[in-house]
Amino acid sequence: MSKKHYKPGKGKPKDFSNKILKILARNSNKAFNYKQIAAILEVDDTKSRNEIIRDLKLLAAQKKVVESEPGKYLVKAISQDYYEGKIDMTSRKTAFFICDEFEEDVFIPTNNLNRALDGDTVQVYVYNRRKGKRPEGEVVEIVERAKTQFVGVIDIQKNFAFVSTANPKMYTDIFIPKEKWGEAENGDVVLVEIEDWPKRADSPFGSVIKVLGKPGEHDTEIHAILAEYGLPYEFPIEVEVYAQKLDTSIQQQEIDKRRDMRQTLTFTIDPRDAKDFDDALSFKKLDNGNFEIGIHIADVSHYVQEGTILDDEAYNRATSVYLVDRVVPMLPEVLSNFACSLRPHEEKYTFSAIFELDNKANLVNQWFGRTVIYSDQRFAYEEAQHIIETKKPSIPEHISLTGQAYEAPADVTEAVLKLDELAKIMRRKRLADGAISFDKVEVKFKLNEEDEPVGVYFKEAKDSNHLIEEFMLLANKKVAEFIGKQKKTFIYRIHDEPNEDKLIGLQGVISRFGYSIDFRSKQHISKSLNKLLEDVHGKKEQNMVDTLTIRSMSKAKYSVHNVGHYGLAFDYYSHFTSPIRRYPDVMAHRLLEYYLDGGKSVSEEVYEEKCEHSSNMENLATNAERDSVKYMQVKYMADHQDQDFLGVISGVTEWGIYVEIVENKCEGMCRIREIKDDYYTFDDKQYALVGAVSENTIQLGDEVYVKVKNADLVKKQLDYHYLGKKEDYEAAKSQADANSAAKSQKKKKKNNNDEQ
Repeated sequence: MSKKHYKPGKGKPKDFSNKILKILARNSNKAFNYKQIAAILEVDDTKSRNEIIRDLKLLAAQKKVVESEPGKYLVKAISQDYYEGKIDMTSRKTAFFICDEFEEDVFIPTNNLNRALDGDTVQVYVYNRRKGKRPEGEVVEIVERAKTQFVGVIDIQKNFAFVSTANPKMYTDIFIPKEKWGEAENGDVVLVEIEDWPKRADSPFGSVIKVLGKPGEHDTEIHAILAEYGLPYEFPIEVEVYAQKLDTSIQQQEIDKRRDMRQTLTFTIDPRDAKDFDDALSFKKLDNGNFEIGIHIADVSHYVQEGTILDDEAYNRATSVYLVDRVVPMLPEVLSNFACSLRPHEEKYTFSAIFELDNKANLVNQWFGRTVIYSDQRFAYEEAQHIIETKKPSIPEHISLTGQAYEAPADVTEAVLKLDELAKIMRRKRLADGAISFDKVEVKFKLNEEDEPVGVYFKEAKDSNHLIEEFMLLANKKVAEFIGKQKKTFIYRIHDEPNEDKLIGLQGVISRFGYSIDFRSKQHISKSLNKLLEDVHGKKEQNMVDTLTIRSMSKAKYSVHNVGHYGLAFDYYSHFTSPIRRYPDVMAHRLLEYYLDGGKSVSEEVYEEKCEHSSNMENLATNAERDSVKYMQVKYMADHQDQDFLGVISGVTEWGIYVEIVENKCEGMCRIREIKDDYYTFDDKQYALVGAVSENTIQLGDEVYVKVKNADLVKKQLDYHYLGKKEDYEAAKSQADANSAAKSQKKKKKNNNDEQ
């Protein structure tokens, strides 16, 4: 670990113009003379003061500052050179400034960051804006820190300590005075708070606020992932106490206010290990030959009332977080797993969307409102899938939730088969309208009792998953459409059209595998993307192409400003169906009820702020979930260091290749300097490394063999040894095996001769 020792800066400022601009920009309403500027810069020699006078006059001549009165200067009140936006750090201690005013991001060199950190909202002075030149900038003010708490490993010296993080975008260690490291011991993983960054200090000053444990220990690393993103892993005691005191019983007085659907056949289909059941389906055959299908959603807003500490906590969390070995719920367990969970053979309060569909899945009628239901049956996806595939009610013991074979009731079996039939019609219609079918393979881990990964398996969506998905999509779409057409403020889930430049980049990659995108129209693009995803299914490049295709899409987010949902090909879409785990769904329930009762449109500004918060928290949760998967992959591969693996090259850079193992999707890096059979350089046009002597190419999509070199649990990083391309490796291995067999045979023959 490199250590940076705190020391005062030396020497005089080299560029007074930039320093002056920063001072004036930070105090844009105040005029300064050269003496005040010199005092702030802590220079008192005549030469420096004369240079300040000279630079002030030069800046005034360049119209970057204004002489408001003789000898006093202001930064221009309206300047086209100053912008507010966010910092996006690279791993090379440089950054890009993200601002809507610029088509391309503004480059910020290391020495112009001026203590800005990744994600900070900053004011930047932009220069070098000539045509054909990349604009560059300098941070002149930090408007707001994105975060002040960081996770890292503490290195304790005699009178001070430094905390270094594993985040490649955090370019500085954090200095900890002796009195502020508390009970931390050398080498501990800690959570620290940045409190100050003195002018002449190389590093920010901070204090340890929590000791998370020893590096590499399972709970330490999982808690570190949550702490890194500011996500809690336990509820405040007052929230738990409040939730425990709620009356969660089903009362006749409340039932009388609702549509009573307890006599209608109702069931849930969820993952085998699920504990919170957000949604249930009801099914009834109507006399006219149509079908009444209810999508019943846990009525979380009945228990989570606005203005309570329970609601505040749910809003702050905004989402449940699904890590590999645990769920960090949005709501306390008494609600998420019990009162709000639509458990079998229990009555529950729900908020429902009831649809009448004909035999061709055409919508005939719809109704929205509060209900009470009784769940007759709980299915795991595997059980429902078995019914769909066999068309029979028999559930074998190896699929059954109870571990015992049983017969599903005839009416439930009939309902599952009819709902599957209708869902397939709806899915075909949706795809024909331009929806994109993302069925990305999910990496899952088999864990032992100590939560150690002992195996890897893949989860793919099947018909039973699609059945639930289509009816949830129908409810989300129709609720959003119902309110959207009234022109009232609502929480939409929006997904903008993809950026064409990103799609062109994707085309450059997939063309190497013989695939292409049709750019003739929006509909042609979506159809060709669906064909691409279908064509790569089951092939070695599937996971890479799926991932790159998703990255080429815009990010879905929450907003009151509806632009539709490109990926689903819906003009209106919301999140209504998972209020146990998503706060926007709770808001959607409240707004729907309010509008059903005749309420006027609510404030767009208030709800847009809530949407932004929900989107931000969703992104943090997604990052934490991704990190937990990466951590488990590293942990799993650490136990397989003696094994050779076949992989696919999933990325090529100037510093090496990324390889994804075929059998477990664990991705790691082979550094270019460690590929020994030639001297390789990066060719960005071919997405390849090219050998200087042999002209051999190692390119995107190649199948290669690798072996684990290093598995770093703290950095969640895998490094591989490069063993060679598949054909070369297998030929060499075959030859080695043949030589070994011949040698063994020769030895055996010699032993036989010696015995004779």
